[in-house]
Amino acid sequence: MHTIIHPNTAKSRSRSPRNPRPSEFRQPNYDCREQPDAVKLTLYTPGVNPASIEIEATGPDIIVTARKPHVVRVNWQSLHLEHAQRDYRLRLRLGTGLDYAALHAEFHAGVLTLTLPKRRPAATAARMLHVA
Repeated sequence: MHTIIHPNTAKSRSRSPRNPRPSEFRQPNYDCREQPDAVKLTLYTPGVNPASIEIEATGPDIIVTARKPHVVRVNWQSLHLEHAQRDYRLRLRLGTGLDYAALHAEFHAGVLTLTLPKRRPAATAARMLHVA
């Protein structure tokens, strides 16, 4: 069978480096649902220990980092598993209408569930205080 190899032309050349370094993290699959009083965020992070999960809220963003245990085997050989063994990091902009200090997290069988309650508007809270 004959193979035709086309020479690289100026149009087909990439401006990125030839061997781009893979990112240290990969984005996990996730589901974000809005409820009447909260936002529920579900992240699928198989192979992660609960002790290695870090949740950080900076302004309107939430950053979840979940690290996998990296075991070096005695008979280790490179099988291009570097991409599958990368840690997870998810950065989402959820806004300032959530109470990040009251975040509730649950982890079971590789599924991390975060519940972020919504903040009550100041006007509604003030009316409730005056009524009582």
